[in-house]
Amino acid sequence: MDPNNFWKLIADARASVADPSDGDAVAAAATTLLAERPPAEIVATQQVLWEVLTVSYQNPLWAAAYVINGGCSDDGFDYFRGWLVTQGEEIYTAVLADPDSLAALPAVVAAAESGEEFECQEALSIAWNAHLKATGMQLPQDAFRISYPDLDPEWDFDFDDSAEMAPRLPRLAALYDL
Repeated sequence: MDPNNFWKLIADARASVADPSDGDAVAAAATTLLAERPPAEIVATQQVLWEVLTVSYQNPLWAAAYVINGGCSDDGFDYFRGWLVTQGEEIYTAVLADPDSLAALPAVVAAAESGEEFECQEALSIAWNAHLKATGMQLPQDAFRISYPDLDPEWDFDFDDSAEMAPRLPRLAALYDL
């Protein structure tokens, strides 16, 4: 499994569900599709998934998740990034380039009104669950490594500080009345 095939898996999963903005449905579909592949490919997918998640480990995105979800713990940020992965490569890439662009997503606009939060813990387990489904065994312990980069010190401030957040994420600040 390479990144291109990983994103194709996510695209195929999104195409197979009624609501592609539903991260849990996309994760479940991706698990089912992946479980049909050879076990070695399933194992390799776990590393690709965590590499994708590692790239998204950025303070500006964390700040955006904090605004959208009304707070965001370490685990919450993992789950938010899981949801972001289930939205597909195009949205993932655009949001990494500009986290404030989340304010243009229809689901985020609707969530600003409804208070819905965006998390998808199941996305973190796509390969794990697929391997279990395909082989009846857990993923090998050494199937992946996580090495998070250092966070940007320029974003090391209290995300509750609207005077700091509003100029950095103006569209989200306006949408969420910061």
